[in-house]
Amino acid sequence: MHISEGVLRPEILAGAAALTALGVAAGLRRIEDREIPAMGILSAAFFVGSLIHVPAGVVSVHLVLNGLVGFILGIRAFPVILVGLLLQALLFHFGGLTSLGVNTLNMALPAFVCGLAFGWAKKPETGRLTFTVAAFACGALSVLLSGLMVGLTLFLNGQAFVPAAKLMMSAHVPVMIIEGLVTASCLGFLKKVRPEMLTGPGPVKEADA
Repeated sequence: MHISEGVLRPEILAGAAALTALGVAAGLRRIEDREIPAMGILSAAFFVGSLIHVPAGVVSVHLVLNGLVGFILGIRAFPVILVGLLLQALLFHFGGLTSLGVNTLNMALPAFVCGLAFGWAKKPETGRLTFTVAAFACGALSVLLSGLMVGLTLFLNGQAFVPAAKLMMSAHVPVMIIEGLVTASCLGFLKKVRPEMLTGPGPVKEADA
C-alpha cells in the first residue's frame, strides 16, 4: 500500500506530511513510559508484516496490521507506524522519504479511527464472540479505509491515476479478510495472556482528553 517517490504532486505530499506531523505530535504527547515496550513490539510487527509485497502498478498490497496497532494504541499508532515506514524506506526502499508523510497518514489515520470506533470492545466484560467480531471488523475496516485513502490520494493526483486507484481498491478486498482474521487472532491471544495491554488508556479516553 506504499506510494512510491516521484508519483505524487508536491502539494499533496506537503499537505499529507503536515497532517501526519500533527498526528505524530498528538501521539507522542500521550505516550506513557509503561507503553514503550508494547509500542516497540507493535512497530516491529507492522514492519515485518509489511515486508511481503505483491506489486499492483504504482502501489503494492501486503499485510498492514494497522487495525491491530490502532485497536491497542489509538492515536499513538501515528508514531509507531511512522517508525515502521521509515525503517522500510531506509532499509528496503519501500515507499520513500518524500512520500513518508502521505504513506503514514494513509495507514495511521484509519488505524486511529477504527481504534476509536471499536475501543468499547476493550472493556473486560466484553464477551468473547463480541470481542472477536469487533477485532475482525477493526482489522478489516482499517485496510478498507487505508485503501480508500490511497485511492483518493491517487485520484487527487490526476485523472491518469484513476485506473491505479481502482486497482488499489479491488486488490485489497482479499487483504481485508485476511487482515481481519489476523487481527482477531492476535487480539484474542492478547486478551487471554496479556489483557492489560488492551485495557490501558484507550482511544476513547484520548479523544476526551
